[in-house]
Amino acid sequence: MLFLLFQLGEDRYALSAGDVVVVLPLLRIKQIPQSPPGVLGVCNYHGSPVPVIDLSVLALGTPARARFSTRLVLVRYPDAAGASRLLGLIAEKATETLRRNPTDFVPAGVANDHAPYLGPVAADARGLVQWIHVERLLPAAVRDVLFREPLAV
Repeated sequence: MLFLLFQLGEDRYALSAGDVVVVLPLLRIKQIPQSPPGVLGVCNYHGSPVPVIDLSVLALGTPARARFSTRLVLVRYPDAAGASRLLGLIAEKATETLRRNPTDFVPAGVANDHAPYLGPVAADARGLVQWIHVERLLPAAVRDVLFREPLAV
């Protein structure tokens, strides 16, 4: 199975490539005032607005650094009805892939109810990599804010 690697702080994480639609350079993000923490706003992808979150803010409480290797990763995210929606993720050092068997990932040994998206870990020569489950990234309240249909004007 193929994974996209990225970093949060000094630690490595992986997204299933099957969840990834496209990896883009940082695009202009239109901020949305009073958005929930971690929600940067929306970007334009082929004429459609896509909500964008900063994984670093979501996980660590600090914004991702605008490095040459910081990317906007568009993923398929299930909304409340189960439909697949595009969600943009700001991720640092998102320039590498990893091919591993899913069974190489084992439970981390630490349960974290505040971060249900943290999955199992796999070891390699550089240390541990933790699998991020896209479908568990957002609390229901944030998901509902991002994917709720706007009121008619």
